[in-house]
Amino acid sequence: MNLFLSASVPLPTRHREFFDTADVIAIREAVKALVETALDDAVLVFGGHPAITPLIALLLRGMAPKYKRRVVLFQSAFFEGEFVEENTEFIDFQIVPADGDRERSLVTMRDYMLRSRRFDAAFFIGGMEGIWNEYRAFRALHPGALCFPIASTGAASLQLFREIAPARRDLLHELTYPTLFRNLLAEIRRRQ
Repeated sequence: MNLFLSASVPLPTRHREFFDTADVIAIREAVKALVETALDDAVLVFGGHPAITPLIALLLRGMAPKYKRRVVLFQSAFFEGEFVEENTEFIDFQIVPADGDRERSLVTMRDYMLRSRRFDAAFFIGGMEGIWNEYRAFRALHPGALCFPIASTGAASLQLFREIAPARRDLLHELTYPTLFRNLLAEIRRRQ
C-alpha cells in the first residue's frame, strides 16, 4: 500500500486563516498516529517540512530498519541551505533538482514525488496553501485514490474537509488518532 502525507504546521506570519484554526497538538498527534499505524504494510511518502520532518525522524529512531525503509522523504534542492539536520536520518531521502524560483521548485518537487509511485490514498494534516496545491496535484495524478483531510487538525485540512468530505464526520470528530488511522487504513485495504 502506498500512502501520501501532506502536512505542515501553519505559521502566524503567513495566511492567518490557516494559523487561527490550527491545532498544533492535534497535528503532532495525527502525524504520530499515522506513522505508528501505517508502516506495518505501507510505504509513506511525504515532502519535507521543518516542523514535520523532525517529528517523523524522531518517531522512526526507535523503529526497526524495515519500517524506516518504508518512509520516503522528498525535498527540493532549492531549500538545500535550509534542510533540517534530521533529513540525514532517512534511509530513502530524495532530493529533486531546483527549478528556478521557490514556487517552480515546489511544483517540480511535488510532481516528481507524486509520480514516484501509484498511490492508494493521501492524508492531509494541518497545513497552509501547500495542502491545497498537493491535493490538486495528487487528485490530478491519482483520481481513483482516497483522500482524507484530517479536519480535527484545523488549518487548510479543515478547509479541504469542508470542500471534499463534509459527510465524513470521523475526520472531524475522532480525536483518538490511532483508532482513526486504523479504521482509515482498513478502509483503504478493503478497496485494494
